[in-house]
Order: sequence, then structure tokens, then C-alpha cells
Amino acid sequence: MSRSPGHQQHPEHKVRESRAEGRMSVNVNGLVVADSRNAVKLDEDGHPPRFYFPREDVKMEFLERSDTTTECPFKGHASYFDLHNGGQTIKDAVWSYETPYDEHLGIKKMLAFDESKSAGIQIRSLP
Repeated sequence: MSRSPGHQQHPEHKVRESRAEGRMSVNVNGLVVADSRNAVKLDEDGHPPRFYFPREDVKMEFLERSDTTTECPFKGHASYFDLHNGGQTIKDAVWSYETPYDEHLGIKKMLAFDESKSAGIQIRSLP
């Protein structure tokens, strides 16, 4: 894609990617929708840590792409997904940077789950 305008204009703002330690899981109302040993932890100044999961470790049948998009000056253009679980739909509960800026290619096409969208979404570290 290209270099991040956010990082160029605000070099003091830190966005750090690292491999999540061990196995990470996402449960939605008791149903496991993601389970991975290859998740990426993203720490960004002013935001809670986020975990990005490879698509092959996510049960994609529970996700449906929504029309919502956002732009982050540090990471790039985000696309969103609704999460369907047992008759419940959680709007825009998951997002992905399909074409992130060059500084964040480590999260390209990976999926992050927004725990603030529902008390039923739980991201956990497993043994």
C-alpha cells in the first residue's frame, strides 16, 4: 500500500505488533469462534491491547461482511463484519485491515474482535 501518514505526522504515537504468547481463543456466548497459536498482539498508545487472528483460525461461517468501513491514519482502511451466533447478531463486532499501511503488514487480512460490542465476546489466553 503505502507509508502511514499517522506515523509520519506523529512519530511519538506508538503502535507495536508482537506475536501473542501461547494459544488465544475467542468465545461468543460460550461458542468458540476463533482459536489460534498464531495471533498477533497489537499495542497502540491510548487504546487497549487488541488481538488479531489469522482467518484460517476463525470460524468464518459466523461472520458476514458489513458495509461499515473506517480509516485509521496509523494502520489503514478497516472493513467490518457482523458476528452471528445462535440467532443473535452483533453488528460490526469484527474488523480487518485488508490493505494496511506498510508499517502494519503483520496484521494484513487478520481479524480482531471488539469485546466492547457485547459482554458475550471473550478473548482469552489458553494453556
